Amino acid sequence: MGMIFRAKANKALDRAEDPRETLDYSYQKQLELLQKVRRGVADVATSRKRLELQLNQLQSQSGKLEDQGRKALALGREDLAREALSRRAALQQQVTDLETQHATLQGEEEKLTLAAQRLQAKVDAFRTKKETIKATYTAAQAQTRIGEAFSGISEEMGDVGLAIQRAEDKTAQLQARAGAIDELLASGALDDQSGMHKDDIQAELDRLSGGTDVELELQRMKAELAGGSSGDRQAIEGGQGQAQSQQQSQDTPRFDKQ
Repeated sequence: MGMIFRAKANKALDRAEDPRETLDYSYQKQLELLQKVRRGVADVATSRKRLELQLNQLQSQSGKLEDQGRKALALGREDLAREALSRRAALQQQVTDLETQHATLQGEEEKLTLAAQRLQAKVDAFRTKKETIKATYTAAQAQTRIGEAFSGISEEMGDVGLAIQRAEDKTAQLQARAGAIDELLASGALDDQSGMHKDDIQAELDRLSGGTDVELELQRMKAELAGGSSGDRQAIEGGQGQAQSQQQSQDTPRFDKQ
């Protein structure tokens, strides 16, 4: 479980990481380190300068005690001269200790100064390399995005390509459905619920059938008015036969034209 968690966390961090930001952060840390080294050099130099001031004061006091001892000895005050020399000896011990500390601080200051110079050169080189890497990364990123856009494998272009493909598929499906319905209506496999669609042959047959029905109805009404005689019935039947033969004679050339 721990390995899985670390693997997923590492993958998430890898996606979120921007090398340019990482380089800038590293450069900032190096600048902070260089600033600390420079501050350390300044502190050591300050301590060295303070020791130099103390050494100057002690040496001045030592010289003054030596002069006082000579004057006391010249005046016959050997006791005062001995006291002055004793104090001068104590001061000389302090001067020796301070000189040792001064030499140590001066050596540390030189080391820190050299380290600061080397670190400064390293930081300058890192800054140049950082800017070069950032420019290269930016160019590679732009080139990758352009390549993905041209190839259609980027997320944005992939969505656009998928939308276009779906639109084309739905358009082709609707066109195929419309063509199939037209073919079925033309063949008569589907009924036209609106009653608006009829082929030419059916329309001609309906027209002829309608005309014949009108003629037959007219003959029947004439027969009824004439009193229903047998001669009239024969005429009506003859009229029906004549109408049927006329219909057949009219149907034949019309079908030939079709």
